Amino acid sequence: MISLHELETRFQHVPPHLFEIVVELRNLVRGIAPEAREDIRSEGLVYYYAERGGPVSAGICQILIQSDHIRLAFNHGVHLPDPARLLEGDCLVKRFTRITSFDQACWDDLRTLIEVSSRFDPYTQTFRAPQAVE
Repeated sequence: MISLHELETRFQHVPPHLFEIVVELRNLVRGIAPEAREDIRSEGLVYYYAERGGPVSAGICQILIQSDHIRLAFNHGVHLPDPARLLEGDCLVKRFTRITSFDQACWDDLRTLIEVSSRFDPYTQTFRAPQAVE
């Protein structure tokens, strides 16, 4: 994983209230999928299972930094259950949710979306069973 210092340096232009959201989302992904690869991209961070493919075919999520919010994006979001109706977007399959405030974020629902996305297999369009907690 990329060090917090490296993230702070790379995204020093990001307002503190938005960077705080990035760090919390990152912590969620690390807790759900500790084996996921984390890459820094120009707009933020991308998480995927490198042994299964690349950021699209094996993608979990993207944390994208916008000027006034953080966008948590899912390449296969159209396939994810979204009972809280957080996801939006008009692309064929990609969906995202906007997070403008740490205190107003629906953290439990965001955690669920990340967890379900981490189990989605785009080749079979099915969900892998949750991993047993040891």
